[in-house]
Amino acid sequence: MTNIRSGVENPHPHELPHCQALLGGTDWASLATVRRTGESLPTALARILNPDPVVRAAATDEALREVTHQNTIYEATVPVALYVAAILHHPAIAVDDFGHDADIPPHRPTVVRLLEWLSDTAYDADDECVAIGERHFGRDFLDKDGEMRAFRDWRPAIFSAVHPLLGHDSAEVRDAAFIAAIPLAEHPVLTAHRAELLDHARALLATSTNRYHRDRVLGAMKAWGHDTSDLENADDIAAQERYARFKVERDSWWAADGAGGYSEDPPF
Repeated sequence: MTNIRSGVENPHPHELPHCQALLGGTDWASLATVRRTGESLPTALARILNPDPVVRAAATDEALREVTHQNTIYEATVPVALYVAAILHHPAIAVDDFGHDADIPPHRPTVVRLLEWLSDTAYDADDECVAIGERHFGRDFLDKDGEMRAFRDWRPAIFSAVHPLLGHDSAEVRDAAFIAAIPLAEHPVLTAHRAELLDHARALLATSTNRYHRDRVLGAMKAWGHDTSDLENADDIAAQERYARFKVERDSWWAADGAGGYSEDPPF
């Protein structure tokens, strides 16, 4: 089928298109981004594969900035996400970032930056976001939000690119891939992967002090019906209490306006 809102043909939603097909076959100029349309995106996206890590980093920031603002899925988000997933294993991404040249200052691996963006985007379209949307805008919320629906439809294809990185030599990459895999695995055809993800979850909770990672992992395990009490520490419990208070405050702000707006600035 063709997703008109994203401009991406989707005849096989579990198969990831080739990155060059996405660059050349997407009508970028017709797709909305944060500030304008996406006519500059093909150039920026192509430069992410530049051999120079400095050029790669700048191009990554430039491209992703165009579709990153206030947890919104834009018309251009889906083809950008598919392109990002399609280049995760490109030699310029998979090899050059992990060289150890004493004459080159250390830099953050592009693959980690790309995985983190995929993760953030997947969480912006996860089941909890849909539930919140339906609660405030009606049961047909997802029918009206074609961009979010399109991203959710493509989750199996994106997961297929993220999954191999769960076994990467770098712990930083493995963790970034795992955090991205969690919301993607909410898709019904991916539930069989949850047992594997649980093994990664327990390993991460045994070693990581990263607050964001721990929150995401514990939340996923609970959503999947697993008792996490023996895996939680005092910091985890305190963070959950803070988040529970935030949810109460957030819901009260939503309730202040029946249309889902705010009568004044919300407390977040």
